[in-house]
Amino acid sequence: MTPEQQDLYEEGRNFFDQGKFDAATRCFLEIVRDNPERFADVYNKLGVIYHRKGISEKAISCLEMALKVNPIYTEAALNLAIVFNDLGQYEEAQKIFNRAVKAVSRTRTIKDPYIEGRLANEHARLGDQYYNLGRLKEAIAEYKKALKLRPKFPDIVNQLGITYKEIGDLEAAIKTFIKAQEINPKFLPAFIHLGIIYYMKGFVDMAFREWKKALAIDPENRDARIYLSFVSSAKP
Repeated sequence: MTPEQQDLYEEGRNFFDQGKFDAATRCFLEIVRDNPERFADVYNKLGVIYHRKGISEKAISCLEMALKVNPIYTEAALNLAIVFNDLGQYEEAQKIFNRAVKAVSRTRTIKDPYIEGRLANEHARLGDQYYNLGRLKEAIAEYKKALKLRPKFPDIVNQLGITYKEIGDLEAAIKTFIKAQEINPKFLPAFIHLGIIYYMKGFVDMAFREWKKALAIDPENRDARIYLSFVSSAKP
């Protein structure tokens, strides 16, 4: 970049970080106006802005240009996958996402926590979509991929446990909810769901203990109170 372009970029990035997208767009467009085949990061940010504004066609164009300039620009690939996903073009989103995953595995010998976190969240997001479609085995596979990258995300661990419960693998569900509790001893959903599993298996006292723990974490938790009332009424 020339000094003038660098100043424009810094100004545009500051506007971008502040959520002043119109001002950021003006700066970024001026940068690429005379250099349309350069500056992948500028195109990536323009793509993000257009996506947030709901201008999907321009978002796709900018993100594809970012990848044309830098084919292994993982963040741009992830952003492009998100745009296609939000448009309901799930196969295209999956294809782009898979390419991003392969690019990371090929090119990165040092782990990038930010990129790995993004990849983990995208795997979890795909898992949620499969779960909502009732494709539970595929959901489990995506949650496991997410946890391979980020094993200490309790919300993803918890959702994996819920999915195990849905396919009837209660033992795997129990182990998974216990793991979520170990990762975060105050992660309330893991206690609620573990209690449900115990109750389903007829272990009423164990269910009672889990829901009491949940209530200790959040004394106002409605679910824990309701489930405890079920246990109390079931006891002789």
